[in-house]
Amino acid sequence: MGRRRLFGRVFYIQLTGDMSVKTQILDAVESKCLRKNIPHFEIGDVVDVHCSIKEGDKERAQVFSGTVIARKGHGINETFTVRRIVNDEGVERIFPLHSPNVIDVKPVRSGKTRRAKLYYLRKRTGKAVKLTHRHSEHADAK
Repeated sequence: MGRRRLFGRVFYIQLTGDMSVKTQILDAVESKCLRKNIPHFEIGDVVDVHCSIKEGDKERAQVFSGTVIARKGHGINETFTVRRIVNDEGVERIFPLHSPNVIDVKPVRSGKTRRAKLYYLRKRTGKAVKLTHRHSEHADAK
């Protein structure tokens, strides 16, 4: 039994394994905010990210399509980076995976990669940015 104080209250928590009490409490709180319906996408996939944009009192959905070059974090802190080329200028956006502003993530096609982070694509231009197509079920199913 462990005695911990949180928000002015004392909690008696049974310690299980090597997880600390703080980790157990954070996981319990974070699990309520996690999204359940996250589609499967990997590094190198071309995705369409539907995100909500608020302009004044109006709210609309905007699509940002590009290549996933990084995915990091876990749980509520998980993020992914999408890169695309607009007017010969590279644009990158970092999206929190469990954010309510990210409406949907749709994989368009999958790319063949051998790296976890594709930061080398930042230096490339033109056709060199394209990754070779990899046939997989998660991108082909629409």
